[in-house]
Formats: sequence, structure tokens, C-alpha cells
Amino acid sequence: MTEIVIIGAGSLVFSSRLTADILSYSELADSHFRLVDTDPLRLEFAEKIVNRIFKEGKYPNASVSTYTDRREALKGADYVIISILIGGFEAIQKEIDIPLKYGINQCIGDTLTPGGIMRCLRTLPVLQEIVDHILEYCPEAMVINYTNPMGMLSKGIIEHAPGLKYVGLCHSVQHTAEEWAGRLEIPLEEINFVCSGINHEAWYTKFEHKGKDLLPRIRKLAEKPEIWYGDSARMEYVKHLGFPVTESSGHVSEYNPWFRKNEEMVKRYCHEEFSEWNGGFGFIKELYDRPDWQDQMKKMAVWEDPIDLERSVEYGSQIIHAMETGETSIIYGNVINHGCIENLPQDAVVEVPCVVDKNGLKPVYTGKLPPHLAALNTTQLLVQDLAVKATQQADPEMVFQAMAMDPLTAMSCTLDQIRAMTRELMEAHKEWIPVMKGKIPADKPLIYREKPVGPVEKHLDPAKANQ
Repeated sequence: MTEIVIIGAGSLVFSSRLTADILSYSELADSHFRLVDTDPLRLEFAEKIVNRIFKEGKYPNASVSTYTDRREALKGADYVIISILIGGFEAIQKEIDIPLKYGINQCIGDTLTPGGIMRCLRTLPVLQEIVDHILEYCPEAMVINYTNPMGMLSKGIIEHAPGLKYVGLCHSVQHTAEEWAGRLEIPLEEINFVCSGINHEAWYTKFEHKGKDLLPRIRKLAEKPEIWYGDSARMEYVKHLGFPVTESSGHVSEYNPWFRKNEEMVKRYCHEEFSEWNGGFGFIKELYDRPDWQDQMKKMAVWEDPIDLERSVEYGSQIIHAMETGETSIIYGNVINHGCIENLPQDAVVEVPCVVDKNGLKPVYTGKLPPHLAALNTTQLLVQDLAVKATQQADPEMVFQAMAMDPLTAMSCTLDQIRAMTRELMEAHKEWIPVMKGKIPADKPLIYREKPVGPVEKHLDPAKANQ
């Protein structure tokens, strides 16, 4: 019997999707699921849904137990899957709405930007505590993390526990590959692709069918209005940078200074009329504002809204199956670089192909990214690193520095504005960031006036000093 812990099991979709995927393998049909959540009511619903999956899928040997104390759940576990949200909708609302007052227009805000940085501050300390319990109660367990901001949290977890068996998972690589296969009208299983970079901004540097390079066709398709309008920022990436990128237009519109400069630009490149994922303001709030969650979970539990029992493209079940059976699988995971991508920092978290079998997970060397793509990734990695260090050191000034270096924030605000926004954000999040012990960045005087008060020091230009 495979012992699988799911932390954050009370989510609306997460635990049910994972459970159905895992049980779809005959070798895993007798798995025991240990569901963990801090909300007893959500946990009760999750248990009912999982039991219903057992019944409808005819899995008589599968079993489930529930826990609000994760330490009890972790004892002797084989796999630990984590997807948590600290602060809930209220925290998300604040990290989207407060920056807007300063001109920073976010769509998702869970990866970079002020939203991603605040999520790191809220979430990384909790994940470090979870990891400490894993090391105490099931040190050999494989840890699979689905929590965002993936890059920042993976970096913090791995630095906190270097010997941990860990991978961070997303679904953007496989979903984007499916999208392009559909546009090309070629079955995905016939396509050979290589993708590498960082989470939510990885690049398909190879996309082939029977040895033929499909990238030229992809570049032409990106310019077709019927495709462009539904995925505009991402198609601009292809048009100008030459390579398909993972994730939605909403995500990639936030990681640079090109698409969200002002309301007019948001309407041009992130128009909600054509796709909800295109990047309109605050889309993340729509995803998490679910006052109907109890009704929805009730419907799932009585099979009024049934769970699809067919295996999805999520990698979590594939990893468990490969490690349990030895049947090799290739997934895309977030791991420390260690030479996989030559021209990204070696201690950075990168998203690359990984081979999984009974011996565990082994990242694959993918070589160098085209220099302009590496430059774009590196800009993000430096911000991520600052956010992680700010959390680890509980340094509010470093939080400000991460905000100041974020491309979207820097495009939108002066340093004085960024400092004021960071102070307001951290004040609003105090209850969710106890690691900061109430500290916020220091206030700094606003010096600028239209006309200076009093005499002004003359400054000699060093370039003219020797003339």
C-alpha cells in the first residue's frame, strides 16, 4: 500500500484531481490517502469526495483518513503532496488592490510582482515548518509541491533542506504543448519537444514532428488574428522573441515592462473580451472568490458534478507511478539548476525535463537558452532571490528592494512610491507574515518640490572635472 499525504486537501479541485489521477494506475489502486487541512469543514467535504471517487471508480482497496494535525499524517508517508494558500482571498485582494493605487496593474500576481513577493513572505515560513516535520516523520518521502510562487518557494525549500527529495510541479508545460499541437493539427504524442527556463516562463526551443522543425509554422500562427486576440501577450512573445513561452497571456504580461504600461495598453494586449486568461485586471480574485464553495463541494460529493476519472496531464501521479513501478517517465519539474541550463545561475530554480524511475528524479541537461531568453529569465530570478532572502532574513528593507527590482513595479512607480506601497502592503498583511514581527520598511522623506526650499549645493559633473 502506497501512503500518500495531501496537504491542502480542502481545496475545491486539487485533492480530487490528484486522487483520481493516482488511482487510474492499476498498480496504485490500493493507495491510502491521508488528507490534511486546517479547515475541518473543508476536510470533511474532501473526504466525502474522495470516498465517492473510490465508489464510482470501483477502487475497493483504496482508503482515506483525515487530519488537521499534519505531524500525525506524515508518519511513515511515502509521498507528500503540497498545495496551500496562506491568507486566503482577503490576502489576495489586498495584494492586488493596494498596488493598483500606485499604478501597478496585476492580473494573477502569484509568481513575480508585488503579489508574488507577498505570497512568498506569507507562504515560505509555513512550508519550511512543513518540511521540518517531513524530515522528522518521513525523511525518505518524495515531496511534490504545487504551491505558488513556485520559483521562490522551491528556492527557499531547497536551501532550507538541501537533502530533501523534492520537485516543484506546474501544468503549464504540458498544457501549452497541447495548445500548440492543436493549433498545428498534429497529435501531441507525435511531437518531440524540449522546453526549459523558469516556472511560468519556460521556452520551447525544440518542437518537431517526424524530424521537421515546427517553430517556423508556430511563428506564422502567432501572427494570425484569430489566435493572437485570444492569447495576445504570449503571441507577442513569439512574434518578437521567436520562441513559444509557457503559461497564459495573463501571467506573461506581468513579468516585463511591455504590456501593462497603462489602461490603454492593458486593453490592447490583455483584453478580457476574447479570453478570461488574457490578462485583465485582478483575474486572480475571480478565481479565488468562491462564496459557493460549499455548494460546489456538496455537488462533487454526491456526484451531481462528477470528477473526471480519466487521468489528466498533471505530473504528480506520473512521478508516483514511476517511482513505485520503475516504469520510466519524463516530466517537467522545478529543481536547482546545477548545470541543466548553462547560461542561467547554477543555484537558481529552473524548470527542465526530468527522468523519473525507481531511483527517483533526475534533471536533464538542456544546454544554453538563446541569450535574450536567458536575459529575461535572469531578470526574474534576481527578483525571486531577493524575495526569498527577505523572507529568510525577515528583512523589510530587502522586501522593498525586491519590489523595486520587479519589472512591472519599476515600470509603474518611482522609488518613493514603491517604498510607500511596500509599507502599506506589509502593514495590511501583518497577520499573515508573522516572520516579519511587525516590521515594515523605514519611512523616507519625500524631498522633491517643484521649487527647492533654500540654497542648492552645486554639483560638478565628473566627466567635466578634467576639462
